[in-house]
Amino acid sequence: MHEQDDRSRFESVYRRTYEQILGYAVRRCSSPEDAADVVAETYVIAWRRIDELPEGEAGKLWLYGVARRVLANHRRSERRRLTRHAELTTEIEHLYTAPPQHGEQAGVDEAMDMLSDGDRELLALALWEGLDPGEIATVLDCSRNAARIRLHRARKRFAKALEKTRPSVAGYVARPLVKKESG
Repeated sequence: MHEQDDRSRFESVYRRTYEQILGYAVRRCSSPEDAADVVAETYVIAWRRIDELPEGEAGKLWLYGVARRVLANHRRSERRRLTRHAELTTEIEHLYTAPPQHGEQAGVDEAMDMLSDGDRELLALALWEGLDPGEIATVLDCSRNAARIRLHRARKRFAKALEKTRPSVAGYVARPLVKKESG
């Protein structure tokens, strides 16, 4: 019977205080989702600690205190997440960004921009990731022969685009990109 009493008491407190606790969270959170999380966690704690929940108006104030602590924990974890996100972003930018563009590199970038997304992806898989046509076929979920043909055509379109952007660069850069496939 004790559990039924706890449940009835909790439901009563919830109905009486929900809008106030929600308002408290909404006014302090950056998104409705975050506010909903704070409110949910507040009432989970209230349920777990139902024996400590004071009666009447003191119960509402107790819930405000719980919500305040939940919100503080939420903000701390959000700050940690944002700090870690910023650290990872900096690390990724440092590791994977292209070096500053100089002359010939700008022509290559312009030529790449002239290609379709599919051609750019094929060339990136081959050149940046170092995948062979068989591996590219697995990534693209096509046959090895289809991948080889698509890659050959993408390289030809790249060479033509490169000639348009920087004719003097085309002979220098395109040769390795339009090489014959081995195997």
